[in-house]
Amino acid sequence: MDGRSGQAGDGQGGAYVRLLGTFDATMLVAGSMIGSGIFIVSADIVREVGSAGGLLAVWLVSGLMTVGGARCYAELATMHPHAGGQYVFLRAAFGPLAGFLYGWTLLLVIQTGTIAAVAVAFAKFLAVLVPVLGADSVLATTGPFRVDAQQIVAVLVIALLSGANARGVATGKRIQNVMTVTKVASLAALILLGLLVGLRGDALRANLAAPFDTSRAHGAFLGAFGAAMVGALFSSDAWNNVTFTAAEVRDPERTVPRALLLGTGLVVVLYLLTNVAYLAVLPAQGTAGGATALERGIAHAIDDRVGTAVVGEVLGPSAAALMAVLVMISTFGCVNGLVLAGPRLYHAMAIDGLLFAGVARLSARGVPARAIALQGVWASVLALSGRYGQLLDYVIATALLFYALTVVGLLRLRARHGHAGGSRLLPYAYVAAASAVCIDLLIVKPEYTWPGFVLVAIGFPVYLVWRRRS
Repeated sequence: MDGRSGQAGDGQGGAYVRLLGTFDATMLVAGSMIGSGIFIVSADIVREVGSAGGLLAVWLVSGLMTVGGARCYAELATMHPHAGGQYVFLRAAFGPLAGFLYGWTLLLVIQTGTIAAVAVAFAKFLAVLVPVLGADSVLATTGPFRVDAQQIVAVLVIALLSGANARGVATGKRIQNVMTVTKVASLAALILLGLLVGLRGDALRANLAAPFDTSRAHGAFLGAFGAAMVGALFSSDAWNNVTFTAAEVRDPERTVPRALLLGTGLVVVLYLLTNVAYLAVLPAQGTAGGATALERGIAHAIDDRVGTAVVGEVLGPSAAALMAVLVMISTFGCVNGLVLAGPRLYHAMAIDGLLFAGVARLSARGVPARAIALQGVWASVLALSGRYGQLLDYVIATALLFYALTVVGLLRLRARHGHAGGSRLLPYAYVAAASAVCIDLLIVKPEYTWPGFVLVAIGFPVYLVWRRRS
C-alpha cells in the first residue's frame, strides 16, 4: 500500500487483502496487550507505592490513560486509515522526519525488543514444565556472551510465528483469535478463582486496614507513583498496533476505532479485576523472607510471580504448572500480534524511501514478508544478546513521549483541516498525563530515560542518509 495514497496495493508484488473484521481487530488489540506483565509487575508496583489502594490506583490511572490514548488514535484512524498507522499519523502531522524517528525506534527496540522479551518469557515458563530447556542449560559461550536453551526456544518461537504470518494475514489472524480468546477466558477464570474460591479474610482485612498508607512508598509518593506506572503502562502497551494493519481491515474508518476502544476497554477491566483478585487472596505487603505466600504478600512474591502465588495459595502445588501453561498461552499470542502488526509499518516506511527498498515489496500472499523477516532476524539477535530488557527500560519513556507527540499531532491535524469531531479536553488531558509521567521518570529514573532519547537522536543522521539515498 502507498502510505500517501491509501491504496491497497503498492505496485510491487502482491496487494493487501482486507480480511480483518471487528472481532479480528479487537482480538489483535487485546492479544497484543496481554503478555506476561499482568502476572508479574504488581509486585514491583506495591514495592513502589507501598499499599493496596496505591496498587489499584496505579492500574486505574494507567488504564484511563490507555483508553484515552486509544480514543485519540481512533479519531486519527478515521482521518488516515492506511497501513503504517502511527507512522502515517506522525508523518501527516509533522512531516517525514517525525514518522521516521518513531519507525526507527520501533524497529530498533520497541517492537523487536518487546518481541524478544515476551518470547523469552514464554521460554522461561516452558522451562517450569521442561527444566532442561531453561537458562541453566548453557549451549555455548564466547567471552561475555553465552547462548542457553531458553534463548534458543525464544528464537524458535519468533521464527515459527514469523513463518506463520508470512503465509498470509488469514493465518496470523486465526492464531491471534484462538490465543486471545483462550487467554481472556483464562484471566476471567483467575479472577473468579481469587474472588469466589480463594478469598482470604485475613488478607482482605490487612489490605482494607490502611488502603492508602504511603509510609512504605519508595520515596516521595508522587514520584513513586509515576515510577510504578511504568510496569502497568508497559503491560498495557501495543494497543496501537492495530493501526498498522489498517490496509487489511474491512471498513477501517469504522472498524479500527471500534477495535481500539473495545480491545483496550476489555483489557483494562480484566487487569483491574485481576489485581482485585490478587488482593482478595494475598496481603499487599509482606516479609521478604516469609515462609509462605501469605507471609511474603504481593510485594515479595517469589520471582515477582504474583499470579503463581495466588493460584498456589488456592490450588496448592499444581499452581506452578497451571500458571506456566497460562503464561505460555498469553505470551505466545502476544508475540504473534506483535509479529503480525510491526512489518506493516516498516513496509510503509520503505515505500517512502526511508527503509531498505526490498521491504517495500509485498509477497504474492499480500503480506510484507521481507519486513517480517527483517523484524524476526533483529528480534532474534536481541533475544540471543540478552540486552533486550535493558533496551526496553531505556525506551519506555520514549515510547510514551511518541504517544503524546502523536496526540499533539491530532490537535494539529484538527486545526489544519478544520476537523471539529472528538473530545476537546481528552487530547490535552492525555498529553499532560503522559508528559507528567515522562518528567517524573527523568527525575526518579534518569538512567532509564536519557539513553532512550539518545537512541532517538541517533535516528537524525540515519534519516539524512536514507533521504539522500532515496
